[in-house]
Amino acid sequence: MKALIIYFSRADENYAVGYINKGNTEIVAEFVQELTGADMFKVEPDVPYAADYKTCIEEAKQRIGNAPIKEKLTDISAYDTVYIMSPIYWGTYAPEVETALTGLDFSGKTVKVISTHEGSGLGRMVSDVKKICKGAEVDGKGLAIVGSKAKASKNIVAEWL
Repeated sequence: MKALIIYFSRADENYAVGYINKGNTEIVAEFVQELTGADMFKVEPDVPYAADYKTCIEEAKQRIGNAPIKEKLTDISAYDTVYIMSPIYWGTYAPEVETALTGLDFSGKTVKVISTHEGSGLGRMVSDVKKICKGAEVDGKGLAIVGSKAKASKNIVAEWL
């Protein structure tokens, strides 16, 4: 079974963590890759977010429904399992994740959802993924990792997998 990790992550100032060089979701995505051997695709905004947290969150709010990305996947037919990973922005995945997922054929795929957060859990991420990944079997449980604990989450990720 071949797997793919589609993830959005942001460094710079993060809520409850301060300034970081690598985003919390990327840290967790690397654990998933290490444990599963999955390929990785990092969703990157066409226009980077501001470094400070408050400005970033306001920018994310403005991008809901229109978040251009640098590169878009066009074919995921080689994969059986897709991990969709993002921090929680405004109750769900980052707006760029929706851009990345739109138009992909998820028919017959297993989709697993992982969020990083500082109190929101999975938010609406699982239900929003179900809406956009038509034809997929979306694992309804998902995994929510507290961002400030991302570096120490490998065992939690391994148990969930």
